[in-house]
Amino acid sequence: MNTIHLAIVGAAGRMGQRLVALAAVDPLLEVVCAVDAAQHPQIGEDSGHVAGVKANGVPISAKFEQKADVIIDFSSPKGAEALLEYCLQSQTPLVYATTGLSPEQEDRLRQAAQQIPLLWSPSMSMTVILGMRLAQEAAKALKDKDADIEIIEHHHRFKADAPSGTALKFGQIIAKEMGIDQFLHGREGKVGARPHNEIGYHAVRIGDNPGQHTILFGLLGETLELTIKASNRDAYALGALAAAKFLVTKPVGLYDMNDVLFGCKNV
Repeated sequence: MNTIHLAIVGAAGRMGQRLVALAAVDPLLEVVCAVDAAQHPQIGEDSGHVAGVKANGVPISAKFEQKADVIIDFSSPKGAEALLEYCLQSQTPLVYATTGLSPEQEDRLRQAAQQIPLLWSPSMSMTVILGMRLAQEAAKALKDKDADIEIIEHHHRFKADAPSGTALKFGQIIAKEMGIDQFLHGREGKVGARPHNEIGYHAVRIGDNPGQHTILFGLLGETLELTIKASNRDAYALGALAAAKFLVTKPVGLYDMNDVLFGCKNV
């Protein structure tokens, strides 16, 4: 495979820095463009230095200075429209890893995937995607078996959305398999007996936790716990880089991390 020229949106952020650093040691990847918000104090600085590795000659910029083979976005939802417009105009494949989108923004992503290869996933973690497959199998097996479902997620104090997009995706998968249509975000006060047809979400925000999700299937007398823990942000960055390598060879369409991990066809 030829060297893949990579653009990173959100390059000065925590995830963007890890993408720059990990791409620097990957012989198949070369960062050619590093983008962040115009008001970011590190605009103009070398993206390698900002990421804590040697200089790469690619300054952090408020715009795309060079055409890339694929773009990875780990920024914020507010820049989604401008990013999609650029990708559509330049016909550049996009790995979209930002969470907390509005329904309208989600629809816009789906529309864009009709014109460019676009990979969009609630998590870039390989073990999270595998965990979703396992949770789906558990939900199938425990349908109509009187199981209660609770989802607990832990993230760092800086995370802006709650519950996490990953937690919500776990809930959607399980709800579809088990026919559940009620969702509760935390509990307080005299709430009474737990309704059966319900998934409970609980969001913990603490320190620098990069991400932990626990899915509980509770029956009378026994409980199944499925827990996925990230020890650092590299799990997400490495998954996004694998997604970029996957996407550059694919035709127009909407993909997710299941396609990367399991080789499924695009959806």
